[in-house]
Amino acid sequence: MNEKIHQLLEQISHLEEELQTAIEGQECRLRYEIKDRRVVFEEAIGAAHRRLKMGVFRWFLTVRPQNFLTMPIIYGMIVPMTILDLAVTLYQMTCFPIYRIAQVKRSDYIVMDHQHLAYLNAFEKVHCMYCSYGVGMLNYAREITARTEQYFCPIKHARKVLSSHSRYSQFLDYGEAEQLHHKIEKFRADLAKEIK
Repeated sequence: MNEKIHQLLEQISHLEEELQTAIEGQECRLRYEIKDRRVVFEEAIGAAHRRLKMGVFRWFLTVRPQNFLTMPIIYGMIVPMTILDLAVTLYQMTCFPIYRIAQVKRSDYIVMDHQHLAYLNAFEKVHCMYCSYGVGMLNYAREITARTEQYFCPIKHARKVLSSHSRYSQFLDYGEAEQLHHKIEKFRADLAKEIK
């Protein structure tokens, strides 16, 4: 990897740290903190949230008809999502120890906390939890796949890939054939170092 790319990656890393600091500042502005994996708002904020909650009856009157029509399709996706979740979990549990790859911690990706928001009614909470599970599970599966790709084929594509995973930028350039197998072994050794 050339020096310019390395510098850009370092800048991105610093920007991500700066973003995390700004997000933590947002927590202070909205006056909540995380206690035992639960979000707790200041009492005044919690009371304001409860006043803003839309009642279930009124909420049903505001739901667009197309949302009701497509609901069985959307919620039917729980079946393939659950199968994928189970499959990638089983895959990493059985194969990652053999490959010496650190297992992906599911709870780092599947975060369920919207049900604690007092301004959401019961149906909104269920919808939010469903989306949180779906997006989190896909990110969990993506990280498992990214670690697998790093182990077997850490080579970038010739064409630009939109929204590549976090490990992709470190991969070998397309066509970088010199000492390929030696470099792949280095990627594998880096994966083994992540095991705690």
